[in-house]
Amino acid sequence: MVDSKKVISIKRTRRVVERNLALFEKWTRYLINHPRILENLPDKFELVMLPDDDDELRRYNLQLLSIYGSEGRVVVFVRLRSTPQVDFEVRPPDVYVPLPLAI
Repeated sequence: MVDSKKVISIKRTRRVVERNLALFEKWTRYLINHPRILENLPDKFELVMLPDDDDELRRYNLQLLSIYGSEGRVVVFVRLRSTPQVDFEVRPPDVYVPLPLAI
């Protein structure tokens, strides 16, 4: 017998992954049009997209970071809107790069 909770979880994960891929594609197109953004990012980093309008996707991405970590790389956070009709040229994403503390 199939466990219905596992099926729901797999379907949910698939939907979240598909939304992440669509958002990553949109972010990549934005970077192609604005290459100066890349000049201000570290050489090696983990990208965490935090959509303001998709709580499930935002929590999922933060959970992935919590589980897998950044493997010693800087974590770059991008806050953005994920709906297809949002134009990044009109409302650009906010990019956050943490600064190391000097102790």
